[in-house]
Amino acid sequence: MLQEKYFESLKQARKAMQIADHMTYITFPLVKEKRLLLKVLSELGSSVLSTINAILQYEYTWKRIQLYSDARANFDTFKRVSARYKINAEQLMKLTEIIRLAERHKKSPFEFIKNDKIVIMSDGMQTDTITLEKIKGFILESKDFLRKASLEIKK
Repeated sequence: MLQEKYFESLKQARKAMQIADHMTYITFPLVKEKRLLLKVLSELGSSVLSTINAILQYEYTWKRIQLYSDARANFDTFKRVSARYKINAEQLMKLTEIIRLAERHKKSPFEFIKNDKIVIMSDGMQTDTITLEKIKGFILESKDFLRKASLEIKK
């Protein structure tokens, strides 16, 4: 039963990745609506989280890790096992940034466009900026992460 769970998580990750990729490279050039990049960011966040879930479920199925009800504890567990999936520290930082930005966007009370950049403001008036180039970099990173996870889980 758990086996299907991690394959299901990978399937969700692939679907979110396809949506993000399509919106970035097909839809965005047509409509040129900057706010679309926020939706892409959300999809990328979903894809990365689903991939992490798949890895954690897979590791748990093979009794290599313990899972917790606390998401942060599970993320720390993921960091520990990430080397097995050939994920280096730099990639881990980028994945963390994607998740952090997607969360910030979700909780943000205010977002606006300035000079071809989307600015996300948090409650504490902190700002994060998103550009098309940044999103494209995130897509490459997320695709690579999904590929590495898929290769390892299929073994």
